[in-house]
Amino acid sequence: MSETPVIPVGQHAPHRPAHRDPNVLRWLGAYASSMVGDNVYYLALSWAAVQAGSPAQAGIVMSVSALPRAVLMLAGGVIADRWGPRRVVIGSDAVRCAAVLAVAALLFLTSPGLWPLALLALVFGTVDAVFMPAVGALPARITGTDQLARVHGMRGLAIRFASIVGAPLGGLGVALGGAASAFALAGLLISISVPLLMSVRVRDLPAADAAAAPRGTPWSDLAAGLRYIRGHRVLAPLMLAIALGDFGFVGPLNVGLTLLADQRGWGASGMGAVLAGFGAGAGAISLLLTVRGRLPRAGLVAGYAILTGSVAIGALAFVPSLAAAVGVALLVGLLAGLSGAMCGALLQTQSDAACLGRVTAVSGLVSLGLAPLSMPVAAAAIEAWGLGPVYVVSAAVCGLGGVVALAVPALRHAELPH
Repeated sequence: MSETPVIPVGQHAPHRPAHRDPNVLRWLGAYASSMVGDNVYYLALSWAAVQAGSPAQAGIVMSVSALPRAVLMLAGGVIADRWGPRRVVIGSDAVRCAAVLAVAALLFLTSPGLWPLALLALVFGTVDAVFMPAVGALPARITGTDQLARVHGMRGLAIRFASIVGAPLGGLGVALGGAASAFALAGLLISISVPLLMSVRVRDLPAADAAAAPRGTPWSDLAAGLRYIRGHRVLAPLMLAIALGDFGFVGPLNVGLTLLADQRGWGASGMGAVLAGFGAGAGAISLLLTVRGRLPRAGLVAGYAILTGSVAIGALAFVPSLAAAVGVALLVGLLAGLSGAMCGALLQTQSDAACLGRVTAVSGLVSLGLAPLSMPVAAAAIEAWGLGPVYVVSAAVCGLGGVVALAVPALRHAELPH
């Protein structure tokens, strides 16, 4: 399905660097603004939930969005491919903005308790299930395939920027006017993305890709997308490598790190320093990809980066000091950022543009829907056997992703477009 405004294929300049392309920069500004708004929203939601109920009730409110996001993610991929990613992203941001501002107004006027917050979280989770696949599918419609790796790096920088700026902005909003002000600020930031996205021009699908666009029922379109991934020589093993890497990575770098910092006496500040080291490493890789545009032998680099990163993850449980832990976390961030960037860029460049929504949905379901399920398992295992064994097993699971990437010839030899 075509969208307007449209760049005819013949008039597109694919060799213009993405970081100098005004069309891509408008998309990047919209994405960054929306992501900063998301970070402010989550801080405001957690603060308002704690103020309105018990810690247990606040935890429930914070987790409400996870279920619809996981359950509806695949359907969101079908919607993104059927209606076009630009249209879906604009609609998603408009709905999120309206919902957040409505709750902000309600909090300004009264103290409604937890129910409006839970409803807002439910709406956010439902919209996210559509928003995330569309966000993943949009870059292929605004630039050439030779620039998709660079765009992936730019997106990574936007995510790091949002995580650094969003929390302080949310805290400032809470300090100035409570949760209502923070929600209003989040709504304002998300609203900025809408006119920017409306000014972004998209390309027509190439004829070969248009033939793969959704045309049947939602179920048949979803099945066709899953068959497309399963039968693809690169995408099928790449999804498996991503899944193994995420399952081995999420537990140690979330609940495991919290327990490690507590056991070693590093405290919250020490845990923050370790996370900062990881973020700095991942951000450096995003910057490298933005500047260079591509790295040669992407599949091979991804495989070795996953393998080496898994060793660094396992070592994190055995470091003797906080300084050493920060150094190892920096290395983990560099290697995980490198493997993640290569895997993400390969997903973008290996997929037909007409299927990218469904491809992104499957990847998002693995990373955001299924991989977090490893956290309670990791916590229970650490309580039973200690940090060291669990980190080693997690590293082994993560390393299997690298083995898959190196063992499958099509993935090992996969390259990014010039």
